[in-house]
Amino acid sequence: MAIFMPRIIQAKQILRRSLSNGSSNIYMAIPKGYFVVYVGEQEKKRFVVPIALLGQPAFQELLCQAEEEFGYNHLRGGLTIPCSEDMFIDLASRLGAL
Repeated sequence: MAIFMPRIIQAKQILRRSLSNGSSNIYMAIPKGYFVVYVGEQEKKRFVVPIALLGQPAFQELLCQAEEEFGYNHLRGGLTIPCSEDMFIDLASRLGAL
C-alpha cells in the first residue's frame, strides 16, 4: 500500500488557500487539524473531517476519484468527493473520523 504524498500535499495546499482567501465566516468554523469535504450525488453535504484521513489508503482512493472527476480547484473551499453520502459516512466511521 503506497501513500500518495503528492496528492496529500496538493490537498493541503488547496485547503490552506481556501481557508486563507475565504471571506465567509463558514471557514472560521473549521478547527485546526481538520478540513472540509462535500459529499453527495445530488445535493452536496458538508463534512468537517480530521486531516489524519489523508493518510488512510481507503480515503486516498476517494481522493484519486475526486481528482479525476472534479480536479482540486473547488469554488466551495473544500474537496468534493464523488460518492454517496451513506458510503462516505460508512467509510469515515470505519476510519474513526465521525
